[in-house]
Amino acid sequence: MVTSTSSWAQALVQISPYTFSAIGIAISIGVSVLGAAWGIYITGSSLIGAAIKAPRITSKNLISVIFCEAVAIYGVIVAIILQTKLESVPSSKMYDAESLRAGYAIFASGIIVGFANLVCGLCVGIIGSSCALSDAQNSSLFVKILVIEIFGSALGLFGVIVGIIMSAQATWPSKV
Repeated sequence: MVTSTSSWAQALVQISPYTFSAIGIAISIGVSVLGAAWGIYITGSSLIGAAIKAPRITSKNLISVIFCEAVAIYGVIVAIILQTKLESVPSSKMYDAESLRAGYAIFASGIIVGFANLVCGLCVGIIGSSCALSDAQNSSLFVKILVIEIFGSALGLFGVIVGIIMSAQATWPSKV
């Protein structure tokens, strides 16, 4: 017979809110950088391959790599914002509801930003790859596909905005 003291909810409440905060910050920056790297890999390999046929595309299609790199910068910015939300609390108030809410808010914010930027990096990488291949075939398609790539890049900004809104819930108890 399983008792209520061995439930997952009880286990999660016993983990320090600072641990959740640190994991959220790490996910924010780590997964964002993973998304940027993956997007750069996808775009870069297509760009190099297409540049064999049409060397003129190399310099102007580097904008796709810059869009992918912006995804990593989003994660770094949010990680810095989340880091500034951390405050020390007396050990007597470590597991208060307010402390737990602050830790969970920073954790959720980090997850939202990290995975939104992972998907954004993949999206921008795939569109950048298509842009390079299309531009090698027909240079009039570059601007049209670049507009689509800008919309794909906006997904990362949406994740950053939602993450900042979520982190506003992180208020730690006073030290009194």
